[in-house]
Amino acid sequence: MSDVPQLFSDGQAYERLMGRWSRVAGAMFLDWLALPKGSRCLDVGCGNGAFTEVLIAHSAPSAVTGIDPAEGQFDAALMALVISFVPDPAKAAREMARVVKPGGIVATYMWDIPGGGLPLEPIHVAMRHMGVDTPNPPGYAVSREDSMRTLWQQAGLQGVETRIIRFEVAYSGFDDFWDSNSVPIGPAGQAIHRLPPERQAQLKAELRKQLPEGPSGRITYEACANAVKGTVPR
Repeated sequence: MSDVPQLFSDGQAYERLMGRWSRVAGAMFLDWLALPKGSRCLDVGCGNGAFTEVLIAHSAPSAVTGIDPAEGQFDAALMALVISFVPDPAKAAREMARVVKPGGIVATYMWDIPGGGLPLEPIHVAMRHMGVDTPNPPGYAVSREDSMRTLWQQAGLQGVETRIIRFEVAYSGFDDFWDSNSVPIGPAGQAIHRLPPERQAQLKAELRKQLPEGPSGRITYEACANAVKGTVPR
């Protein structure tokens, strides 16, 4: 993971940017996994710990750790919103499978970036209208449902299943949307930060035109993530 750019170094800013949505999607992901209580879990790419907290509260694991080189130690290895940032997703899937005991679960979920499922998709659309390159992570194509299924199958996992996680994104108004998403955290925030002031003003104007505001100014739209799980052969 050392080759991954430092896109999310400010945990507090990340929490405002994406933490609230990652927690909602993470809980839905864990509902789908239905891990046995007391499982020992490997949280791959735990970031500021938002998903780790959800995992502990939701599934009551006996232990959660960020990394361990020993083979066959864990009941489950989970990766939340990370796989598109990993330099070698196929190797990551194989390594997750390697450290999980036979019959254990290996699973991940990621925003459906090619399908427009990012909570930040309105920013991507506005940037494209302006002729600005869309700030996708390097491995964004792997977030497709079929790509994730293939990745898990090629890692030698059995009983591979996928699921689409859909939920509502909501902001109290435009200022809440802009202040939350324009911080220089992650690909989109850093791309906004690099724009000169006049282009940032143009981006804000584009977003005001396209965002679906309700009578009270509240902004809501749908985001979605793709999830995949499989079991290590016995």
